[in-house]
Amino acid sequence: MSAAQVWSVDPRTGKRRGQVAVEATAADVDSAVRAAHAARGALADRTVRAAFLRRAADLLDAGKDRLIGTADAETALGAPRLTGELARTCYQLRAFADLVDEGAFLDVIIDHPDDSATPPVPDLRRWKVPLGVVAVYAASNFPFAFSVPGGDTASALAAGCPVVVKAHPDHPATSEAAAEVLRRAAAELGLSADVVGLVHGFEAGVELVGHPLIAAAGFTGSVRGGRALFDAAAARPVPIPFHGELGSLNPVVITEAAAAERAEQIGTGLAGSMTLGNGQFCVKPGLVLAPAGEAGDRLVKSLADAVATTAEGVLLDHRMRDNFVEGVTERAALPEVEAPVSPGPGEEHTVRAGFLTVPAARLAADGPHDVLLEECFGPVTVVARYEDGDEVSAVLSRLPGNLTATVHLSADEAAGGGDAAAVLAELTPLAGRVLVNGWPTGVAVAPAQHHGGPYPATTSTSTSVGATAIERWLRPVTYQSTPEALLPPELRDDNPLGLPRRVDGRPER
Repeated sequence: MSAAQVWSVDPRTGKRRGQVAVEATAADVDSAVRAAHAARGALADRTVRAAFLRRAADLLDAGKDRLIGTADAETALGAPRLTGELARTCYQLRAFADLVDEGAFLDVIIDHPDDSATPPVPDLRRWKVPLGVVAVYAASNFPFAFSVPGGDTASALAAGCPVVVKAHPDHPATSEAAAEVLRRAAAELGLSADVVGLVHGFEAGVELVGHPLIAAAGFTGSVRGGRALFDAAAARPVPIPFHGELGSLNPVVITEAAAAERAEQIGTGLAGSMTLGNGQFCVKPGLVLAPAGEAGDRLVKSLADAVATTAEGVLLDHRMRDNFVEGVTERAALPEVEAPVSPGPGEEHTVRAGFLTVPAARLAADGPHDVLLEECFGPVTVVARYEDGDEVSAVLSRLPGNLTATVHLSADEAAGGGDAAAVLAELTPLAGRVLVNGWPTGVAVAPAQHHGGPYPATTSTSTSVGATAIERWLRPVTYQSTPEALLPPELRDDNPLGLPRRVDGRPER
């Protein structure tokens, strides 16, 4: 039987653009993983892999017109959005190159012998080494930043780990083009192109996480798909780390004082955030707790005015469109749920943005309204109108883990007045990033960034964005009483590479 064909599809029309590849067989996956494993030594030199990351960024920049055109044809995300995303991706590659050059991520710690300690301390030298080949599962909604050349790939390569990427079926041609750029960058620097592999197909994804030479995995996608792969990673004869980003409601609390102070501004800002990218951001605000009463009414009217003028949009594929339409229909049919602006199907290939309102009391206890506490992928949010702080607390206590949680405060509350600190204390256990007077859409690439959260937002405590994303692909090793001549240069007393290190409990200067 011949392998299934992989087609590039235009979501604006639902028509096939052309065949891109064929789905990988088990033998194909085995070949890709073994080639990556054999190439891992090529990434041992930090100087070389930093240069590789920079060259990859340069080549992505040079090919941006073709890459953006292909991605737009497969995702309908639009050239402006994709231009920014590709620029972000290139910046991220270069940021990891800088991190590799600096070397602090190796976390070198040296303790010289101390016979006076209890018990005595021998000579101990600790650093971090790459895990091995990493499986990367590309995301649908970010064809660059969370796909083939995205954060999981960039951070794994920076750690010294080859990658095999399972392409997302929504943008296979973009995946092939991006992989070709990364492999060309490797070849130009004398590295094996096999440090980056690419496979297509659902079964290939299953085979990949089970392959004995895969040392770790990174995933961005649905709760259902991510949990299945997470369970498979744990059930292996040798379990491996699985860093999955699965789903997030991203709650927003708007205090009564904040609504009274700037209802219209908050309503307009919420509209922009929930419809950004047609609501297909993993950090889209999906549940908003807004006060009942006049100030809350003004906020809802402002939100309605802004959302009503939002143009119909195309989702990433028709399966997502069907799921969106089914999801909003189910939610809108619940008792006491109203739709000031009705979300749902637009033309044959589009959807309409909208939002639902419900009394917060309906969400404070188990019942049919629980579906409103689940993520609905697309341009919709739920505004729960609360009567008092107890209702806010009751709803927050029922939420699962999230990537983000946001609170909008008045100027007085932001200065320390009222119960602002208590609200922050309630939100902190729910999310990996807590925002004040902002919107969660947009994840800056910065050293202090954290893009993760309690389950089901992610399956680990790590981040997939920012400098510390590299830590997912490393493990610590300590050498004890090892002769200097046998130590890696990074651990020798003379520090020939000039690394930042901690020696005998103090930072080495």
